[in-house]
Amino acid sequence: MREEMAQREAAELLRGRRKPRSPHGWGLLVALWLLAFYEPVLTEGHLRRKNLEFIFIRFSAWEFAGCDKLWAGLVTTLCHRVRQHFGALPLSVFHVLGSRPRFASGFSQREWILKKGACLRLWGLLLVLAAGIAILLVALLVPGVKDHQALKVVGSAVASLSGSSLLLGALSILKNFLVSEKKKIERLTNSDRFAGQLGFMSKIRGEVEVLVDFLAFMEVFERRRLRVVLEITSLDLCYPEKVAGVFNAMATLLSDANAPFIFLLAVDPSVIVPCLEQTGCMKGLADNGYAYLNRAVSLPFSIPEMGARSRLRSVEAAIQTREDLMYRIIAGNVAKTRGAGGSGGSGGAGTGWRAADSEAVAWIHEAFRCLHDASDVLSRYLPDNGANVRRIVNTVPITLRLLLHRSGAAAAAAALSPRAAAAWVVLADRWPCRLSWALQCLEDAGQSLPPADPSGKSLWSIFRDNAAELNALRQPLGKVLSLDGDPELFQAFLARDFPFSAAEAREFLAVTVNLDHSIRRQMGLLRGLDRLGKAAP
Repeated sequence: MREEMAQREAAELLRGRRKPRSPHGWGLLVALWLLAFYEPVLTEGHLRRKNLEFIFIRFSAWEFAGCDKLWAGLVTTLCHRVRQHFGALPLSVFHVLGSRPRFASGFSQREWILKKGACLRLWGLLLVLAAGIAILLVALLVPGVKDHQALKVVGSAVASLSGSSLLLGALSILKNFLVSEKKKIERLTNSDRFAGQLGFMSKIRGEVEVLVDFLAFMEVFERRRLRVVLEITSLDLCYPEKVAGVFNAMATLLSDANAPFIFLLAVDPSVIVPCLEQTGCMKGLADNGYAYLNRAVSLPFSIPEMGARSRLRSVEAAIQTREDLMYRIIAGNVAKTRGAGGSGGSGGAGTGWRAADSEAVAWIHEAFRCLHDASDVLSRYLPDNGANVRRIVNTVPITLRLLLHRSGAAAAAAALSPRAAAAWVVLADRWPCRLSWALQCLEDAGQSLPPADPSGKSLWSIFRDNAAELNALRQPLGKVLSLDGDPELFQAFLARDFPFSAAEAREFLAVTVNLDHSIRRQMGLLRGLDRLGKAAP
């Protein structure tokens, strides 16, 4: 959108149009002068302008999830950012003196028309004020007139009335300068009579209309179109009633056909739709959240499946966040080694931990290389979701350190590899339910009577032998099963590309931190109850 903005700006200048201006520096004085004495006009030339400016506003719904009315947070964020972008003074003056642009009559190209009524009123007040002051000075200073009290009263009254009118206007501007639109809305929402306050929404709507009129004024002043882009994120982390409130606020802001607002709603429909269906906003739509979304969203855009190149870029971006930590570890290891050499060495346990820590850095680099290597089959199993990629990248260093500290560098290097550890982390992240089932079956096999030793079997064969039992428990485990990725990819992962043995699975299980162990406990309980029911007479 910024590139589009720059291209349109350059194209307008090439057409010989006047250069845009901003309400800052010298432009602020010009804007205040036009606000006070001129009325903007929407001409044909203005409507033909192609250059525009986007005002980007980020709204994280999670930051306002604790307030009673989440939609009020959306409106206050909008008002605050617009005020911050243009400055408090122009908006305060517009509240008192400004007017919404009107359409030109005919083909006139005049964009500013003098406010004759406002100018006449101002000059009239100034003349009356000057006359009152003159009468008062004459009554006070001229020797022959000092004794006439009536003249003093007339002069004082005329000066006071005209001066108070000017002073009230200045105080109104000062009040709007000190009390922002955000504070006004917050004061309304904090009122004890908020729940039953009559006309509350009309007051909010009035503040929004003033904001829309001000943006229309600034369009003519800046000589370009203005669009406020609100990016709404983290809505799927809020309560259902808060979600419906944000949709209502969007409808309120977009109720004006000429409203200069663009909403970018970044949500997961599988989370938002149940939230909407739990509230009362579905009445008349057969409680269908998808139908409500189709009416609320004018341009749906479902992000397509991430390609191999984009997936690798996501991994690279996530790895970059770990570089500072890795460099700090390396520098710390060098400092510890030098300190130990200068003091003649420390205890054997400390030396062992430092050696494992140094070895872990090399393993972490190797694991990251495997994740980022397009020729490695492991990169094909990386998730499309950036949050999952970051979780994998953050988990790999912890898993490798625990593995080396637990088994020792030599033993771990002989049995396992950084690539295998990275693959195990990906497996636990992509298929937590199926992996937990295979591990639970492995654990139960070792605890059965007579005890069986499945160490020579592969993890895939253990899962395959017990898949029918998992299918029988799919109803109580439905929500956990929904966390898993593609089942065919799971089979290809374990049966062909990474055939972990039962012994390797036991080794990795002791250092697995990205797998919810409560899933296995729930599976063990269900499996035990199922077997108990079958064994009962």
